[in-house]
Amino acid sequence: MMNQELTDPRILVLVSGSGSNLQALIEATRERDYPGQIVAVGSNRPDVLALERAKRAGIETFTVDHQKFGSRDEFDTALKAEIERHSPDVVVLAGFMRILTPGFVNAFRGRMLNIHPSLLPKYTGLNTHQRALDAGDQRHGVSIHFVTEDLDGGPVIAQAEVAIAADDDAQSLAARAQQQEHVLYPIVLRWFCEGRVQLDGEHATFDGTPLTQPLVLPAEEA
Repeated sequence: MMNQELTDPRILVLVSGSGSNLQALIEATRERDYPGQIVAVGSNRPDVLALERAKRAGIETFTVDHQKFGSRDEFDTALKAEIERHSPDVVVLAGFMRILTPGFVNAFRGRMLNIHPSLLPKYTGLNTHQRALDAGDQRHGVSIHFVTEDLDGGPVIAQAEVAIAADDDAQSLAARAQQQEHVLYPIVLRWFCEGRVQLDGEHATFDGTPLTQPLVLPAEEA
């Protein structure tokens, strides 16, 4: 039998905080039939819980502390070198709170994914849950997209929706949206590892067909 570790796509995850999405990915990739393995977890901040989660799972970790660099370009150059040392097939941003330079993004174009807590193109950037409430939206959710030079602007692969309840605040809405993140990210990463999801020019494709709209998981009722 062929050694699974030699054939599975190599996944590298970048984190900045508690790592709840990382934990969901760790648990998913431990399943016998999952077509990828997490080979390393990196952070721009030392001593975050996400790194402890990875260590407990026996996954190699590294830190490239952005505060030790004089410019964004210098940090990205050091981070790129550390990532390339692990030869990943895909780089997964899971709560990685750094804006990346165009040179870094282009080095991993077509093989870097990010999750964002809104139904893109709505609410790029921060404070997405409160912004959805302030706008009076009935639906909110999360999006997984390819990373490009545009902040939260790369082609969206898939989204998961949540219904906004009349008594929701930003915290309760964020909690339900995060539950959907933990479901959706392992699914999309599986598709990528299977070769079903790709970036073709400026468009995401699924099974070779350009996505004119993101794939959508139905709304979770509040």
